[in-house]
Amino acid sequence: MTFALADIPDQAGRTAMVTGANTGIGFEIARHLAMKGARVLLACREEQRAERAMDRIRTAVPGADLAFVELDLADLASVAGAVDRARREDRLDLLVNNAGVMMPPLSHATAGAELQFAVNHLGHFALTLPLVAKLAEGRDTRVVIQSSIAHRRGRITFDNLDAAKGYDRTRFYAQSKLANPLFAFELHRRLEAAGSPVRSMACHPGIAASELTRHIRGGALVQPVMGWALNTAEQGALPALQAATDPDAKGGDYFGPYGFREIRGSRSARAHAMPQARDPVCSARLWDVSEAMTGVTLAL
Repeated sequence: MTFALADIPDQAGRTAMVTGANTGIGFEIARHLAMKGARVLLACREEQRAERAMDRIRTAVPGADLAFVELDLADLASVAGAVDRARREDRLDLLVNNAGVMMPPLSHATAGAELQFAVNHLGHFALTLPLVAKLAEGRDTRVVIQSSIAHRRGRITFDNLDAAKGYDRTRFYAQSKLANPLFAFELHRRLEAAGSPVRSMACHPGIAASELTRHIRGGALVQPVMGWALNTAEQGALPALQAATDPDAKGGDYFGPYGFREIRGSRSARAHAMPQARDPVCSARLWDVSEAMTGVTLAL
Protein backbone atom coordinates (compact mmCIF):
# COMPACT_ATOMS: atom_id res chain seq x y z
CA MET A 1 0.00 0.00 0.00
CA THR A 2 1.22 3.50 -0.84
CA PHE A 3 0.38 6.81 0.79
CA ALA A 4 -0.23 10.25 -0.71
CA LEU A 5 -0.79 13.71 0.76
CA ALA A 6 -4.52 13.26 0.18
CA ASP A 7 -4.42 10.22 2.49
CA ILE A 8 -3.40 12.18 5.60
CA PRO A 9 -6.27 11.69 8.06
CA ASP A 10 -7.81 14.39 10.21
CA GLN A 11 -5.46 15.49 13.00
CA ALA A 12 -7.83 17.69 14.96
CA GLY A 13 -7.24 17.51 18.70
CA ARG A 14 -3.65 16.32 18.31
CA THR A 15 -0.44 18.20 19.11
CA ALA A 16 2.75 17.64 17.14
CA MET A 17 6.27 18.95 17.67
CA VAL A 18 8.41 19.15 14.53
CA THR A 19 12.12 19.95 14.75
CA GLY A 20 13.60 22.12 12.03
CA ALA A 21 10.10 23.20 11.03
CA ASN A 22 10.93 26.68 9.75
CA THR A 23 12.19 25.58 6.33
CA GLY A 24 12.32 22.85 3.72
CA ILE A 25 10.97 19.42 4.56
CA GLY A 26 10.28 20.32 8.18
CA PHE A 27 8.18 23.29 7.09
CA GLU A 28 6.13 21.06 4.80
CA ILE A 29 5.59 18.50 7.57
CA ALA A 30 4.37 21.28 9.88
CA ARG A 31 2.20 22.85 7.19
CA HIS A 32 0.41 19.64 6.28
CA LEU A 33 -0.20 18.69 9.91
CA ALA A 34 -1.65 22.15 10.49
CA MET A 35 -3.81 21.81 7.37
CA LYS A 36 -5.30 18.69 8.90
CA GLY A 37 -6.13 20.45 12.16
CA ALA A 38 -3.19 19.60 14.44
CA ARG A 39 -1.66 22.06 16.87
CA VAL A 40 1.96 22.28 15.69
CA LEU A 41 4.99 23.29 17.76
CA LEU A 42 7.76 24.53 15.49
CA ALA A 43 10.99 23.60 17.28
CA CYS A 44 13.70 25.79 15.74
CA ARG A 45 16.84 27.67 16.66
CA GLU A 46 15.73 31.15 15.61
CA GLU A 47 12.42 32.66 16.65
CA GLN A 48 12.37 35.17 13.78
CA ARG A 49 12.62 32.44 11.18
CA ALA A 50 10.00 30.37 12.98
CA GLU A 51 7.66 33.37 13.09
CA ARG A 52 8.07 33.87 9.33
CA ALA A 53 7.30 30.18 8.78
CA MET A 54 4.20 30.43 10.97
CA ASP A 55 3.04 33.48 9.01
CA ARG A 56 3.37 31.47 5.79
CA ILE A 57 1.40 28.56 7.25
CA ARG A 58 -1.34 30.86 8.54
CA THR A 59 -1.64 32.41 5.08
CA ALA A 60 -2.45 28.96 3.71
CA VAL A 61 -4.30 27.78 6.83
CA PRO A 62 -6.15 30.68 8.47
CA GLY A 63 -6.56 30.06 12.17
CA ALA A 64 -3.77 27.45 12.28
CA ASP A 65 -2.80 26.61 15.88
CA LEU A 66 0.97 27.12 15.97
CA ALA A 67 3.65 27.88 18.53
CA PHE A 68 7.41 28.37 18.61
CA VAL A 69 9.69 26.20 20.74
CA GLU A 70 13.30 27.32 20.97
CA LEU A 71 15.60 24.39 20.19
CA ASP A 72 19.30 24.21 19.38
CA LEU A 73 20.12 20.52 19.01
CA ALA A 74 23.83 21.22 19.45
CA ASP A 75 23.22 22.60 22.95
CA LEU A 76 21.96 20.19 25.64
CA ALA A 77 20.76 23.08 27.80
CA SER A 78 18.60 24.27 24.90
CA VAL A 79 17.32 20.72 24.38
CA ALA A 80 16.37 20.51 28.07
CA GLY A 81 14.55 23.84 27.75
CA ALA A 82 12.58 22.52 24.77
CA VAL A 83 11.64 19.43 26.78
CA ASP A 84 10.34 21.61 29.61
CA ARG A 85 8.37 23.75 27.14
CA ALA A 86 6.78 20.68 25.49
CA ARG A 87 5.85 19.23 28.87
CA ARG A 88 3.78 22.34 29.59
CA GLU A 89 1.50 21.53 26.67
CA ASP A 90 -1.88 20.06 27.51
CA ARG A 91 -0.93 17.08 25.37
CA LEU A 92 1.75 15.84 22.98
CA ASP A 93 0.84 13.18 20.42
CA LEU A 94 3.58 13.39 17.79
CA LEU A 95 7.29 14.11 17.90
CA VAL A 96 8.85 14.43 14.45
CA ASN A 97 12.65 14.55 14.71
CA ASN A 98 13.40 16.12 11.35
CA ALA A 99 16.11 18.77 11.83
CA GLY A 100 19.64 18.10 10.75
CA VAL A 101 22.92 19.38 9.39
CA MET A 102 24.72 17.95 6.37
CA MET A 103 28.43 17.92 5.54
CA PRO A 104 29.64 21.04 7.38
CA PRO A 105 33.27 21.88 8.03
CA LEU A 106 34.58 20.04 11.08
CA SER A 107 33.24 21.34 14.37
CA HIS A 108 32.12 19.84 17.66
CA ALA A 109 29.18 19.96 20.05
CA THR A 110 27.71 17.59 22.66
CA ALA A 111 30.39 15.89 24.77
CA GLY A 112 32.98 16.81 22.14
CA ALA A 113 31.24 14.79 19.41
CA GLU A 114 31.53 15.80 15.77
CA LEU A 115 28.71 18.22 14.88
CA GLN A 116 26.66 15.99 12.53
CA PHE A 117 26.56 13.13 15.04
CA ALA A 118 25.81 15.60 17.83
CA VAL A 119 22.93 17.39 16.07
CA ASN A 120 21.43 14.66 13.89
CA HIS A 121 21.51 11.98 16.57
CA LEU A 122 22.52 13.02 20.09
CA GLY A 123 20.34 16.14 20.21
CA HIS A 124 17.27 14.20 19.13
CA PHE A 125 18.13 11.37 21.52
CA ALA A 126 18.25 13.86 24.41
CA LEU A 127 14.99 15.48 23.25
CA THR A 128 13.03 12.26 22.78
CA LEU A 129 13.72 10.20 25.88
CA PRO A 130 12.42 12.72 28.45
CA LEU A 131 9.27 13.25 26.35
CA VAL A 132 8.24 9.59 26.18
CA ALA A 133 6.21 9.86 29.40
CA LYS A 134 4.41 12.94 28.04
CA LEU A 135 3.75 11.20 24.73
CA ALA A 136 2.35 8.17 26.55
CA GLU A 137 -0.50 10.35 27.79
CA GLY A 138 -1.58 11.23 24.23
CA ARG A 139 -3.62 9.54 21.53
CA ASP A 140 -2.05 7.33 18.83
CA THR A 141 1.33 8.65 19.92
CA ARG A 142 4.40 8.35 17.72
CA VAL A 143 8.05 9.30 17.49
CA VAL A 144 9.20 9.76 13.89
CA ILE A 145 12.93 9.99 13.17
CA GLN A 146 14.13 11.34 9.84
CA SER A 147 17.00 9.38 8.30
CA SER A 148 18.42 9.41 4.76
CA ILE A 149 19.33 7.02 1.97
CA ALA A 150 22.88 8.02 2.97
CA HIS A 151 22.50 5.55 5.88
CA ARG A 152 23.12 2.81 3.30
CA ARG A 153 26.85 3.55 3.30
CA GLY A 154 27.06 4.44 6.98
CA ARG A 155 29.07 2.77 9.73
CA ILE A 156 29.28 3.83 13.37
CA THR A 157 32.94 4.38 14.23
CA PHE A 158 32.64 4.33 18.00
CA ASP A 159 36.35 5.03 18.46
CA ASN A 160 36.22 8.21 16.36
CA LEU A 161 33.00 10.02 17.22
CA ASP A 162 35.01 13.18 17.88
CA ALA A 163 36.83 12.91 14.51
CA ALA A 164 40.19 13.01 16.30
CA LYS A 165 41.37 10.20 14.00
CA GLY A 166 40.27 11.99 10.85
CA TYR A 167 37.23 13.68 9.37
CA ASP A 168 35.45 13.03 6.10
CA ARG A 169 32.25 15.08 6.01
CA THR A 170 30.45 12.60 3.71
CA ARG A 171 31.26 9.55 5.85
CA PHE A 172 30.34 11.39 9.05
CA TYR A 173 27.02 12.45 7.53
CA ALA A 174 26.29 8.82 6.58
CA GLN A 175 27.23 7.77 10.12
CA SER A 176 24.78 10.24 11.65
CA LYS A 177 22.03 9.10 9.29
CA LEU A 178 22.66 5.45 10.21
CA ALA A 179 22.40 6.43 13.87
CA ASN A 180 18.84 7.66 13.19
CA PRO A 181 17.21 4.30 12.30
CA LEU A 182 19.39 2.49 14.84
CA PHE A 183 17.92 4.79 17.49
CA ALA A 184 14.37 4.57 16.12
CA PHE A 185 14.34 0.76 16.05
CA GLU A 186 16.04 0.37 19.43
CA LEU A 187 13.53 2.80 20.93
CA HIS A 188 10.74 0.73 19.37
CA ARG A 189 12.11 -2.45 20.92
CA ARG A 190 12.34 -0.87 24.38
CA LEU A 191 8.92 0.74 24.21
CA GLU A 192 7.32 -2.48 23.02
CA ALA A 193 9.01 -4.54 25.73
CA ALA A 194 7.73 -2.11 28.37
CA GLY A 195 4.19 -2.17 27.01
CA SER A 196 4.29 1.54 26.17
CA PRO A 197 1.57 2.90 23.85
CA VAL A 198 4.18 5.10 22.11
CA ARG A 199 5.37 3.89 18.71
CA SER A 200 8.76 4.68 17.22
CA MET A 201 9.54 4.57 13.50
CA ALA A 202 11.90 6.04 10.94
CA CYS A 203 11.68 7.49 7.44
CA HIS A 204 13.73 9.16 4.74
CA PRO A 205 12.83 11.84 2.15
CA GLY A 206 14.67 10.42 -0.86
CA ILE A 207 16.73 13.15 -2.50
CA ALA A 208 14.80 16.35 -1.94
CA ALA A 209 15.36 20.07 -2.18
CA SER A 210 16.21 21.49 1.23
CA GLU A 211 18.58 23.87 3.00
CA LEU A 212 20.76 20.91 4.00
CA THR A 213 22.77 21.56 0.83
CA ARG A 214 24.05 24.91 2.19
CA HIS A 215 27.42 23.41 3.17
CA ILE A 216 27.91 21.81 -0.27
CA ARG A 217 29.75 23.82 -2.91
CA GLY A 218 27.15 25.07 -5.37
CA GLY A 219 24.34 23.86 -3.11
CA ALA A 220 22.22 26.97 -3.71
CA LEU A 221 22.32 26.26 -7.44
CA VAL A 222 21.57 22.56 -7.00
CA GLN A 223 18.40 22.99 -4.91
CA PRO A 224 16.05 24.11 -7.74
CA VAL A 225 17.30 21.29 -9.97
CA MET A 226 16.72 18.75 -7.19
CA GLY A 227 13.15 19.95 -6.78
CA TRP A 228 12.53 19.65 -10.51
CA ALA A 229 14.36 16.40 -11.29
CA LEU A 230 14.04 14.63 -7.94
CA ASN A 231 11.83 15.47 -4.95
CA THR A 232 10.42 18.80 -3.91
CA ALA A 233 10.46 19.57 -0.19
CA GLU A 234 6.74 18.75 -0.10
CA GLN A 235 7.33 15.33 -1.66
CA GLY A 236 10.26 14.79 0.70
CA ALA A 237 7.94 15.44 3.65
CA LEU A 238 5.52 12.69 2.65
CA PRO A 239 7.30 9.67 4.23
CA ALA A 240 7.47 11.48 7.58
CA LEU A 241 3.80 12.41 7.25
CA GLN A 242 2.95 8.79 6.53
CA ALA A 243 4.89 7.65 9.60
CA ALA A 244 3.16 10.32 11.69
CA THR A 245 -0.41 9.80 10.52
CA ASP A 246 -1.01 6.58 8.56
CA PRO A 247 -3.40 4.41 10.61
CA ASP A 248 -1.60 1.31 9.31
CA ALA A 249 1.89 2.45 10.38
CA LYS A 250 3.48 0.25 13.04
CA GLY A 251 6.32 0.70 15.49
CA GLY A 252 9.60 -0.26 13.85
CA ASP A 253 8.40 0.70 10.35
CA TYR A 254 10.62 2.58 7.90
CA PHE A 255 9.09 4.75 5.15
CA GLY A 256 10.47 6.37 2.01
CA PRO A 257 9.45 7.60 -1.45
CA TYR A 258 7.67 5.06 -3.64
CA GLY A 259 9.77 5.38 -6.78
CA PHE A 260 13.06 4.43 -8.44
CA ARG A 261 15.51 3.30 -5.76
CA GLU A 262 13.45 5.33 -3.25
CA ILE A 263 15.04 8.50 -4.63
CA ARG A 264 11.84 10.33 -5.53
CA GLY A 265 8.09 9.89 -5.73
CA SER A 266 4.75 11.58 -5.19
CA ARG A 267 3.69 8.67 -2.96
CA SER A 268 5.47 6.94 -0.08
CA ALA A 269 5.49 3.41 1.27
CA ARG A 270 7.45 1.09 3.52
CA ALA A 271 11.09 1.37 2.49
CA HIS A 272 14.25 -0.72 2.74
CA ALA A 273 16.50 -0.15 5.75
CA MET A 274 19.94 -1.68 5.38
CA PRO A 275 20.82 -4.63 7.64
CA GLN A 276 23.23 -2.48 9.65
CA ALA A 277 20.31 -0.17 10.50
CA ARG A 278 18.51 -3.04 12.23
CA ASP A 279 21.56 -4.53 13.97
CA PRO A 280 20.43 -4.99 17.61
CA VAL A 281 23.98 -5.28 18.92
CA CYS A 282 25.09 -2.02 17.30
CA SER A 283 21.89 -0.22 18.30
CA ALA A 284 22.24 -1.29 21.94
CA ARG A 285 25.83 -0.09 21.98
CA LEU A 286 24.83 3.20 20.35
CA TRP A 287 22.13 3.61 22.99
CA ASP A 288 24.62 3.12 25.83
CA VAL A 289 27.12 5.52 24.27
CA SER A 290 24.37 8.10 23.68
CA GLU A 291 23.24 7.89 27.31
CA ALA A 292 26.82 8.40 28.47
CA MET A 293 27.39 11.36 26.15
CA THR A 294 24.12 13.16 26.90
CA GLY A 295 23.45 12.11 30.49
CA VAL A 296 19.86 11.36 29.43
CA THR A 297 18.12 8.05 30.18
CA LEU A 298 14.73 6.56 29.39
CA ALA A 299 12.35 6.14 32.32
CA LEU A 300 9.44 3.82 31.55
